[in-house]
Amino acid sequence: MNLHNSQKDVDNWIKEHGVRYFNELTNMAQLTEEVGEVARIIARRYGEQSEKESDKSKDLGEELADVVFVVLCLANQTGVDLQEAFDKKLDLKTKRDHDRHHNNEKLK
Repeated sequence: MNLHNSQKDVDNWIKEHGVRYFNELTNMAQLTEEVGEVARIIARRYGEQSEKESDKSKDLGEELADVVFVVLCLANQTGVDLQEAFDKKLDLKTKRDHDRHHNNEKLK
């Protein structure tokens, strides 16, 4: 997934179909709601809670995509180049965490 292209795709969609971006606070609330939907599926499908009949048809991939969409909106609104930020984060984690995780007895 190329985040730079995805940001452009979201921006184009907003311009063509969405009228305008919701403000940043609204999108933050929407992100929280979408993450909650992901948490509900994970807790009930993979955790110890029982899954309600009405939740069995929920698509985890679709809910994760909702999270990504709102994150891309927030990045666009705040001027964040998410590809650049992600690449920097991955480089940092690679340098910082490689040996740490390999030496973590809990992960063996």
